[in-house]
Amino acid sequence: MIQWVPYGPHALLLRFASCVGDDAFRIGRAIIAELEKHPPHGLIEYVPGFTTVLLKFDPFHTGNISLTGQHVAAQLADLSPKNFKERSAKEIPVCYDGEDLESLAEKHLLTPKEVVQIHSEPVYKVYLLGFSPGFPYLGELDSRLHTPRRASPRTRVPAGAVAIGGEHTGIYSVASPGGWQIIGHTKVAIFAHELLATDADPKNLFFLEPGDRVKFVPVKM
Repeated sequence: MIQWVPYGPHALLLRFASCVGDDAFRIGRAIIAELEKHPPHGLIEYVPGFTTVLLKFDPFHTGNISLTGQHVAAQLADLSPKNFKERSAKEIPVCYDGEDLESLAEKHLLTPKEVVQIHSEPVYKVYLLGFSPGFPYLGELDSRLHTPRRASPRTRVPAGAVAIGGEHTGIYSVASPGGWQIIGHTKVAIFAHELLATDADPKNLFFLEPGDRVKFVPVKM
């Protein structure tokens, strides 16, 4: 059941699941598909999360936000989880030389070699893109590697950095500030920013999209 609450006078927060996982992913993608195909009146933006979607409405075309919430809930009431054909995993070569690798290993009473083995064994799923253009939030990360973000974020993390943040792993798509624990790097271009100045299909800007499967392959660079 999808629940909603007003998020200020011109926004709604929809909650469609209690925890991250495949079921939540399928429901979330079904909601996004419905919003794109039949956007509610006055909708100007939506921001997907793991178990929520934030809807922002035009204040000049939306009246009572609670009434809007009732209409949106009715629209989504009979929505079925979106089914996805299983995709072949995209292999991403990673050089495990990150500056946080040793300290992360020590924190979990592991060796750096064990961290690399545990991190590179699973086939991950892209649950969503966010934070920066094309940044993939990947799960499920082995619980032995769950690590909080750094208390003090770095002012600059290079593009291609492979990192761990909480219960997820991901790849920095552009150079940016960031607080995730860096364990390696890849030369794969996650975000093709050079195409922004061209007429390229926006879909070609991103190496990954929600629903893709990812396999990290340890290499030496």
